[in-house]
Amino acid sequence: MPRHPYWDPLPTARRLVTATSPTRPVFSGVWTERNWRNVPGPFYGAATDSMMLGRDDAPHHICYDDDLGGGFGSEFVYRQPANETETEALVSAATMELYEGYGWDGDDHWTADTVRAWWRDRGRVREWALAIAADWGADTHRDWGFNGTAEYRGHYQDAAQGHRDFVAHIDDGGLERYLRDYVFWLDHRRARRRWESLPAL
Repeated sequence: MPRHPYWDPLPTARRLVTATSPTRPVFSGVWTERNWRNVPGPFYGAATDSMMLGRDDAPHHICYDDDLGGGFGSEFVYRQPANETETEALVSAATMELYEGYGWDGDDHWTADTVRAWWRDRGRVREWALAIAADWGADTHRDWGFNGTAEYRGHYQDAAQGHRDFVAHIDDGGLERYLRDYVFWLDHRRARRRWESLPAL
């Protein structure tokens, strides 16, 4: 599969946020509070709310964790946007998040070494994603909802699909290709030219 140079989504994201004139901050997440499951890149979920609505706008970019217990969790970014349409989806999801817990300053913190360290530890997030997908996606699982109803079962089964998509993103080489280009971008602060070689992870 051909590799495409890294595309910087931040100019588009800034333009979109400015154009909507939000009444509250959109990306005020704190780097030190970021979810360890976030893939490296400019965007990340930190202390987000537990409503788990981000996939309504950005199902190809956002997953939910189960850290809060009781079947609820926070949001994180499992695939960084690679074009304007994808960036718009992620910005829309972040705009709807109640706690303003998304950040977009990842480029100021990630380094080539920390990206490589995340990639070396990818088995940890992969194992977690497989386990939660099996749990939340099971038809025989306990009812998801209140008062013994299955009102939210479809919501959790969609979330489980997101976890499976995250695993596929790791396994099919897409995330590795993205991270190699991202490491180049972090080192040079520009997209690589097509004849330039990519760094190893």
